[in-house]
Order: sequence, then structure tokens, then C-alpha cells
Amino acid sequence: MNINNILPSVVRQLRQARAWSLSQAAERTGVSKAMLGQIERGESSPTVATLWKIATGFNVPFSAFFSEPPLAPADASGQMTAVPLFPYDAALRFDLLVVTLPAGALSESSPHEQGVIEDVVVIEGVLELGRNGRWQRLAVGEGLRFPADSAHSYRNSAGVACRFHSLIHYPMA
Repeated sequence: MNINNILPSVVRQLRQARAWSLSQAAERTGVSKAMLGQIERGESSPTVATLWKIATGFNVPFSAFFSEPPLAPADASGQMTAVPLFPYDAALRFDLLVVTLPAGALSESSPHEQGVIEDVVVIEGVLELGRNGRWQRLAVGEGLRFPADSAHSYRNSAGVACRFHSLIHYPMA
């Protein structure tokens, strides 16, 4: 199953459950009204960064866009994929994703919801993680926990793909 087959109905259901217009959803998510409309009509394949904005705006876990693993949303440029390793755990309030960043790729992430914490652990290759204008290099087996409620970036300057686990902790409502 392809995420583009289910994403339109998921985004529409999230918006309708809140009784938001496209304009209200655009304001809350930071994603344009036109783009949200294209996603709901199945005319656009959003990037991972756009999916994060939508998840944050609707205050839902990233995995809300997946019916079951292994669906992989890829940036339109083919830069990054993120696949849930386990379904969202509502009791423990976390997502566990396997993220692949191809050689030479850069992916910038807008701030997540206030209080979100992210743990990354590199399982293949080398990951460079940018926060607050500084880059930190992580090799296989190395990890980092950081507040994900500020902008951060993932970069792979190596000649081979990088894979890492991303554990996203959501705050209590």
C-alpha cells in the first residue's frame, strides 16, 4: 500500500473532526491552503517535513498518517524516508521510526509541538544533526536526545546512505 492512497482521507478526516476550514488548517499547520487541498484531493505527495508540519498543527503523532508499516513517505526530491517501526503507542506517547537519508542529502525539520523530545540512534552510516546553528556528527551506535520543539536538520555528507532510529516522545496533553 502506498501512503498517497490513504493520506488524502487521513488529512481530510483530521480537518473535518475539528470542523476546520482549509484556511483554518493552513493557519494551524503552516502549510498553505492550496497544498492542503492538493493533499486532500490526492494531487500532491507531501515531503516528510510537510507531514511533520501537518502532524504538529493537528497535534497528532507522525504515525497518524500510516495505516500500518511499512509505508514510506519520501520527500518529493527523494531525500528522506521515514517508516514506523511500531504503531504509535498512546499509553507511552511515542513513535519509533526508521529514517533513511541518502548520500549527500539534507532534510530540515520545523519545530514539533512544544515539549516533544527526540532520540536518534544511527544504525548505518554517519548522520550530522544540526541544532541552533551547530552540527553534531553521529556514527553507527551513537545517539543523541534533544528537544525537537525547535528547528533541527539532518544531513548526510557521506557517500553512502545513513539510516537511524528516531524515537519521538510526545508530551502529556
